[in-house]
Amino acid sequence: MAGTLYLCATPIGNLGDMTLRGIETLRTVDLIAAEDTRNSIKLLNHFQIHTPMTSYHEHNKVEKARELIRQMQSGKDVALITDAGTPAISDPGEVLVRMCQEQKITVTSLPGPAACITALTLSGLSARRFCFEGFLPADKKEKAQVLEECAEESRTMIFYEAPHHLKRTLDELYRTLGDRRITICRELTKKFESVTPTTLECALDFYGTHEPRGEYVLVLEGKSREEKQAVRYAKWDGLPLADHVRLYEEHGMARKDAMKQAAKDRGLRKRDLYQALLDRDETGGQD
Repeated sequence: MAGTLYLCATPIGNLGDMTLRGIETLRTVDLIAAEDTRNSIKLLNHFQIHTPMTSYHEHNKVEKARELIRQMQSGKDVALITDAGTPAISDPGEVLVRMCQEQKITVTSLPGPAACITALTLSGLSARRFCFEGFLPADKKEKAQVLEECAEESRTMIFYEAPHHLKRTLDELYRTLGDRRITICRELTKKFESVTPTTLECALDFYGTHEPRGEYVLVLEGKSREEKQAVRYAKWDGLPLADHVRLYEEHGMARKDAMKQAAKDRGLRKRDLYQALLDRDETGGQD
C-alpha cells in the first residue's frame, strides 16, 4: 500500500505557532523533505524530532519528486516542509503535489501559518475578495504583463518581497497602478514585527531614506468600482449612442446584442439605452 504525502506548515517566525499535529506528524513519518535542511534542523532540534531529512528545493524539484514518489509507492510516508509557512505557496511544493496526484498517491495538508493570510488579517484592507501574487516575476517582460493586469484588479492584492528588491517593487507598483493604499508587513510573528498602513507614495518617500530590512508582505488596495466606471465612461465619452451600437453591428453583431454590449460599456441598463435611442429618433437630436 502506498504511503502519504503530508504538507506540513511550519512557523513563519515564532516557534510557538507550530501545531501539535504538525509536531506529531514530523515525528512519525518515515522521511521529511525540507527546502533547506540546514534551516529546518533548527526546528526539528527544538521539538526533539529525529526523523531523517532530505532536501527538496527549486533546483531539484522534478528529479527529487520522482525519488520521493518511488519511496511513497513503496509504502513510506513523507512530510514536506518549507523554510517558513505552508508548503506549495511560493515554493516548489506544488510540483510534488501535482506529480503525486498523477500517480494516485494520497496528499493531505496540515493547516498552519501562512504569511499571506497573516498579513491580510492585519492590513485593515478588504479581506472579502483578495488575490495572492507572491513574488513578482524576475523576467522584465513577464513582470510588466503581471503589473498591467494588477492595475485593473479590484481585489486586495498580496505580494511577497525581499528587502533588497523592496524599493524597486514599490516604485514599479506606483508607476503602473498609481497611488494606492498599502499595508507593509515586516518580519511577521518575529521580535521586530511591524505593520504599517500607508500609501505607495508615502512608502516610497520613507524607504528613500530608510534601508529595508527583513522579509516583507505587501497588502495592496485593489482598483475601486468607481475608478473602473470612470475609465469606462471616459473611453466612450463623446461617441453618440447610435454610433456606439452601430460600431458593434458593423463587426457582425445582431442589433439586440450590439445594444446589450453598448449598454454594458457605458454602465447602463439595456432598456435605458433603448429608451435613449428612441428619444433621439423622435426628437432628431444628438446623444
